[in-house]
Parts: sequence; structure tokens; C-alpha cells
Amino acid sequence: MKYKLVVLDMDGTLLNSKHQITQENKKALKEAMDQGISVAIATGRIYTSAGFYARLLGISTPIIACNGALIKESLKEEAIYSNPIKKEDVLKVIDLCKKNNIYFQFYDEENFYVETLKHSALKYQDWNKEQKEEDRIKILQLEDAITYLKRKDIKVLKISIMDDDLEKLEKVKNAISKMNTIEINKSWYDNIEVMNKGVSKGKAIEALGGILNVSREEIIAFGDNYNDLSMKDYVKTFVAMGNGETYVKQQADYITASNDESGIAKGIYNVVLGKMDY
Repeated sequence: MKYKLVVLDMDGTLLNSKHQITQENKKALKEAMDQGISVAIATGRIYTSAGFYARLLGISTPIIACNGALIKESLKEEAIYSNPIKKEDVLKVIDLCKKNNIYFQFYDEENFYVETLKHSALKYQDWNKEQKEEDRIKILQLEDAITYLKRKDIKVLKISIMDDDLEKLEKVKNAISKMNTIEINKSWYDNIEVMNKGVSKGKAIEALGGILNVSREEIIAFGDNYNDLSMKDYVKTFVAMGNGETYVKQQADYITASNDESGIAKGIYNVVLGKMDY
């Protein structure tokens, strides 16, 4: 059956290790779009960051951001779907992080909130220095996140927790796992990602398919890490990147080249467009 929708994870998949989209990937995706195939991004990143790359590729399909907690029109700037974490859960998770002296950051539709500029907050700060104003990530540094959240009506879509001490990270993960109203995932070895219960990239793809009138049998998805595995249950074909986690590759229907070898292009040509000699 002909594919009508290609869904791409960003980090470790669409983007190479320099956080760039290779010319080969751009060319392959353009060929797919020229044949009437929709291309969508499904990322753990904040919407603003995903929107930049969507515009770079000329993607008009709604963007899945924050691991599926948000689906938003890339051109109209309208949220089609939003599933924020309950405020009491946000406060509990942040309190756990503060008590364990572990780094955390959280997002709503437009803003990136931190107490301390570390980890990806520093990367986004550097990113902002090179971008036009409309492409910058809005980073809000808070004196105390709990006090701020109690005073403000913030719809938190995702909380990211990071630490180089993996034992400490596991301890916090185990504590959060006791909360039955949240979803926990990972997109890298040194992080935990917290969303509202039931939120996943897979569920968001199901919703997007309904919006675009595309069936599961007409969707192919590409990913590299654990938070991409939920996509497998909602697509016809799940493609793992050559640089992906071993377990993710074991679950894949097809394994393509790495993100530094334009694995997206290889997968598009071989599986989507049927150019098996690529």
C-alpha cells in the first residue's frame, strides 16, 4: 500500500550529530512531498524548536511536540490537541527534583522554564544567539518554580529531568513511577521525560492520522530511542536509525543508516519511494 504520511523524530533521526538536516535528507523529503506524501515531525522538543526545522523543510503538516502532548499547526500557530500534566502532579514532580537536587526543566506551548541554566537550557541559550527573534526559544529562568506555578496558570506539557549521576536519576525515576497519573519515558540515557498519563508520540500520530484522514496502514515512522517506540503501534512500518538504541532496532520493521549517514534519505528512497538501489 502506498504511504501517505511520513513521521520523523528529530534528535538522532532527522538531525545529525551536529543538529543539522543533511542535504540528502532534504532532497529525499522534497521528493516525497512532491509526490503528495505528507511529512510530519514528532519530537520531544518544545514546539518552537520543532517549528524552525519544519519551516526549513517546507512542512505544512501539524507538528507533534513534547512527546505527543501537543499537536500544533506549523503555519497557523493553532493548537489542534493539547494534553497538559495536572498541576498537582507537576508540583509533586518538581518537589521531588528539588529534594534530590536534580536538574529539571518544563515546557508549555511556547515557553521553556528553568531554575538553573544547565544541560539543554544552555544549548538553547546558545541557539538563541544565532537566530532571528521569531525563531528563538523563550527561556524563563525562575527563582523558585513551585512558587511560580502556584501563582500562575501554566499548562505544563512536559517535564525533563537530567543528571550525569545515573543512580540519582534512577532513584528519582522510581519515586515518580509511583504516581499513576503520569507517563514516564526516555529520549537519552541521562534523562527522564514526564508527561500526563496516556501521552505518547504514538497516540498523537493516531490523532494526526484522523485529522489528515490517513489510516494506520498508510503511515511510516522513523525513530531512534525509547520514546519513539510508541509510534510502532500506530503505523504500518516503524524504521529504526542505525544509531538507535539496540532494543529499538530489535523492535523495528526496517533498520536504515545512521543519522550521520542520511538514514532518513535511505529509508525514504528504499521503503517509501521504492528506489531499492539507493
